[in-house]
Formats: sequence, structure tokens, C-alpha cells
Amino acid sequence: MFARSATRALASQSRQFSSSAARQTKVAVLGAGGGIGQPLSLLLKTNPLVTSLNLYDIRGAPGVAADVSHIDTASEVVTGYPADKLDQALEGVEVVVIPAGVPRKPGMTRDDLFNTNASIVRDLAAAVARVSPQAHVLVISNPVNSTVPIVSAVFEKAGVYDPARIFGITSLDVVRAARFLGQVTGNDPANTRVTVIGGHSGATIVPLLSQSPYGKSLTGEVYAALVHRIQFGGDEVVKAKEGAGSATLSMAYAGAHFTDKLLRGLAGEKGVVTPTFVRSPLYADQGIDFFSTNVELGRNGVEKIHPIGPISAEEEKLLAACLPDLKKNIEKGKNFVQ
Repeated sequence: MFARSATRALASQSRQFSSSAARQTKVAVLGAGGGIGQPLSLLLKTNPLVTSLNLYDIRGAPGVAADVSHIDTASEVVTGYPADKLDQALEGVEVVVIPAGVPRKPGMTRDDLFNTNASIVRDLAAAVARVSPQAHVLVISNPVNSTVPIVSAVFEKAGVYDPARIFGITSLDVVRAARFLGQVTGNDPANTRVTVIGGHSGATIVPLLSQSPYGKSLTGEVYAALVHRIQFGGDEVVKAKEGAGSATLSMAYAGAHFTDKLLRGLAGEKGVVTPTFVRSPLYADQGIDFFSTNVELGRNGVEKIHPIGPISAEEEKLLAACLPDLKKNIEKGKNFVQ
């Protein structure tokens, strides 16, 4: 009874941010056997907009698929694909979510993951570009500031690049900002949403607390501590897990949350807006052609990139610190492919 109740609770939670639109979508998860991939696959199975779910990994995906397929939700097809079946996993897929890669360990930054994860993401992106070039690609694998440019460069080299279809999932920063601001102010996180811009690592994460009715009054040490926790909240989890992993469950939740928003946009729902790391003109004149800010999602993927809007003097300083690091991260990803 407990397991069934827990499953229904997860399904109910997913439907709270799901649309009742008729369009349903075939989704693939590349890295489904990992610490993020397993709970992400579970959450996507509960999403009524997912018609079928293709789960791929170099190990464990068929078992995850068998497990997830027993959940009593509407998506009819859940298939697991082993290492030598990547092309089959991508056939006919409209949305590809990539959590594949190694997790952070204590003392590691996201950039420390680059050498391993860059190769993994490059090879997966090449397969997507070859088999399902029209798919929307959602990148979770860190460092996102570099892996999204890698995916984009791979698609460009293949001659199938559409910047409106490639996304870096920065939703965990948004989720953390809402949770942490809610804790500081004593409010429900559902009412303390914060736009987070920039990138997805350390100082490149810029929470716009001044644009929140609950955050704009924070000053001094309280403000500084909150910003630092939003920027480096992942370190808390890495430390607490004592070398056993990084933020997998919260990242899976955030990844499912963003995927749902994209699915709603693809289904024609209007006004679906969320921060995501995409090809952007906002700071292109400074050599920064990828940036996370509020983006409206629609039938074509990225429909509109919103400007950052008015920000405080403190946020101006955070942004000034963000941009040089972000530029280096982006160039590192591009150079890897070249």
C-alpha cells in the first residue's frame, strides 16, 4: 500500500505542473541508469504528456525500463536500450534529455568534470544529430556552461543546428533559489519564485532577488549568505554524501520540471516561461553567445528570449563577476569540439 500511495503521490505532483493538452511526445533519456537518470525516468513516466519513454545507458537501462514500466500511468511504452543500441533509442524521438556523465565528488568543481563529460556529451550529441536531428535536446550533464556549446557545435558541424532546440537545464538553480528564499522569509517556496540568470556554476549563477517581492528587501549578511547558498548549494549535497555522489534527486526533479515545461510549450500552451541556458543575443557583443535568462517555450522550442530587466546594484556586481567566467566556460566547450 505504501509503495502504491507513493507512486500516486509522485504522479499527482507531476500533474500539478503538467498540461491537459492532447499532444503527447516520445522522449529519450540518455544516461537513464545513473543517479540522475533513474529518478528522472521515474518522474517522466508519471508525466501525461509523455507517450513513450526510451531509456538508454551503457549499463542498467533495460532494468530501469522494466522497473519504471510497472508504474500505473498512461504512457504505454517504456523501452530500455543497452550500450550498442543508441541509434535505436533515438529513432523517432522528439525530446532527448541528457543526464549522462560522472558526478561531482568532494573538492571537485563542475569544471573538473569537463574532460570526462565533454567526450560523453559530444558522442551522444553526434548520435542525436545523425538519427533525430529535429529533436529538442535538453542538457543536464555538467559543466552545462560548456556542454551546451559542445552540443551546439556538434550540430553545427553536422549541418543540422537549430539554436531554438538546444537547452541547458539550469532549473535546479531556480528550484534552490525558491526553496532557500522561502526558508529565509518563512514563506511557501511556491510563492517565492526567483529568476536566475547567467550560467550554471558558482559565480556564473546570478539570482535576481530584487525582482521578487519577497527577496527585494533582503540586505547585508542575510542577502550575501542567500546568494552564496544559491550559487554553491550543490557543494552542500556533495559534502553531505561524503563522496557517494552529487545532487541527483533534486536535479532529477528540476530536470523533469523543465522537461514538462518544454512539453507544454510544444503542445501549444501559451505563456510557458522559465530560465534556461540557450544561444542568446543578450551579451553576444561581449563574445558570450550562450546565456540563461527567462525564455518563452512554444511549438518551435525557444519562442522568445526575455531581457533580464531592471536589476539592483548588487546584482550588477554579480553579473560583472559572472560574465568573464561564463565566456571562458563557453569557449572551452567550443574549443573542445574544434
